[in-house]
Amino acid sequence: MKKRIMFVDDEPMVLNGLRRSLHGMREVWDMQFVESAAAALQVLEKESYDAIISDMRMPSMDGADLLDQVKQRYPDTVRMILSGQSSRGAVFRSIAPAHQFLSKPCDPQELADRLSQAFAMRDLLSNQSVKTVVSRLRSLPSLPALYEEVMAQLRSEEPSFTQIARSISKDVGMATKILQLANSAFIGTSGRVSSLLQALTLIGLDNVRTLVLSVNVFSQFDGNARVAANLPCLWDHSIAVSKLAQQIAAAENCAKALLEECFTAGLLHDLGKLVLMAEFPKQCLEVYAAKSSTGADVERERLGCTHAEVGAYLMSIWGLPFPLVHAVAFHHHPAETAETKFSTLTAVHAADAITSEADPSPLNHDVELDQPYLSRLGLSGRESAWRGLFKGEPVPSASSH
Repeated sequence: MKKRIMFVDDEPMVLNGLRRSLHGMREVWDMQFVESAAAALQVLEKESYDAIISDMRMPSMDGADLLDQVKQRYPDTVRMILSGQSSRGAVFRSIAPAHQFLSKPCDPQELADRLSQAFAMRDLLSNQSVKTVVSRLRSLPSLPALYEEVMAQLRSEEPSFTQIARSISKDVGMATKILQLANSAFIGTSGRVSSLLQALTLIGLDNVRTLVLSVNVFSQFDGNARVAANLPCLWDHSIAVSKLAQQIAAAENCAKALLEECFTAGLLHDLGKLVLMAEFPKQCLEVYAAKSSTGADVERERLGCTHAEVGAYLMSIWGLPFPLVHAVAFHHHPAETAETKFSTLTAVHAADAITSEADPSPLNHDVELDQPYLSRLGLSGRESAWRGLFKGEPVPSASSH
């Protein structure tokens, strides 16, 4: 079935240009082009759309206000701003209602890739109520101690960029939000960024300060006390997996960019657990109370979805790079992919499984090494070396990747 996409811009010439440049997508997209926010809302009252891409500067109701209306009324719709020159204040206003912000002129293939990734991950997530909650998320809760640490650093007269980066790299929620901002053109950046340090460098300290202190892109967890008690062990596990995934990639002689990608994917691999625990605390406490190596199966039975699907869906609509989304989506079941060589997914899956074996928390003890997958990649013989890394033993390098 074709995906339904709506484009909104008050300039007919811009819409005509979009219509021409996206002509090749007619086989997979059913596209509607409208000239005002009011007209867009009228169309949405009659028909549902998979995505809406709006200009920012429009009379009567601008793109941010339009997408805010869409967010409230039709939360499952993927929301993007596609705009040229906009004031800093207007751009910051669009951060809350928009999933992504792209600059004009936009490469049609980039737009197609971003939407296709979001649709693919959305189709994996079958629980409608969870899908709706995820689509409405503006930020992810952080550990209160880390949140206060970053806030204090940013309020200081001479904040340390290095210290702020170090703190954010220990927090799943803040790291994900920074990557969303760096991978969209909200603050003028462009390209696909997997490295947290690179993301923060691109955004810049002044913008980070404004986004956090004035736009409130970060938030701290203040929900269920029993859930809060479990969050530190989830954070510790995520950090341990990120470090081991990076070490495994280094032992496989991977390039520096892949090492950073493995660290980030490892940090975010259980992002879906954070979302589920924050938004569905009662059900999650029941699911994670039982110690099981098949935790994903229990999640699907009780919640109608898995944390991997939830995390991957959020990352995809927020525009994070494909290798990160792919690693999060399949970190429990990598054999379901068509991979034939070592990748970010390989490092994260192995690090998660090895780390989980030594983790006493039922929340984290939910995955086993996928031996058929490692065998298919010709990596069965490397398992003992990777376990040695976890134990702090020196490990011989493999052939280059």
